[in-house]
Amino acid sequence: MKKWTVDTAHSEIGFSVKHMMISKVRGTFTSYEATIEANEEDLQGALIDFKIDVASISTKNNDRDNHLRSADFFDAEQFPHITFKANEIVKKGDEYTMTGDLTMKDVTHPVTFDVEYNGKGTNPWGVEVVAYNVDGKVTRKDFGLTWNQALETGGVMVGEDIKIHLEVQANPAE
Repeated sequence: MKKWTVDTAHSEIGFSVKHMMISKVRGTFTSYEATIEANEEDLQGALIDFKIDVASISTKNNDRDNHLRSADFFDAEQFPHITFKANEIVKKGDEYTMTGDLTMKDVTHPVTFDVEYNGKGTNPWGVEVVAYNVDGKVTRKDFGLTWNQALETGGVMVGEDIKIHLEVQANPAE
């Protein structure tokens, strides 16, 4: 097994949620760190850890971002990090199913993600890097993210399911 660090300049942690039951709000977390200890071509048995800085949330709207950082949602002051630690990775053809413990607001639940190995390449400095796509979904209420507002026309302001998408490029750890 080889140790890798996620290259945050060439990776992205993104999410989307339904807004007013008809559209989506998309966002990212811009500050995080992650390590992968694995054979890059076979993730089974890999050790994967992510630590996300909640205050780095960005939906391209300052007022919304500040609301998401508040106690109504993530409560970034009291719970500054979201963490994920993989504990089972199963290969299914060319893809993987990765299950691990996701913690938000001091609440931990098992979450399963689909992982696709995108391959490896050599960057301009001669370093071999690897890349993956990661997709999953969580129910925000499971993690204590319960704020919502009823709409006069029926439905609610914020959907329950959060879709998560990561584009991960990893470099060998030094």
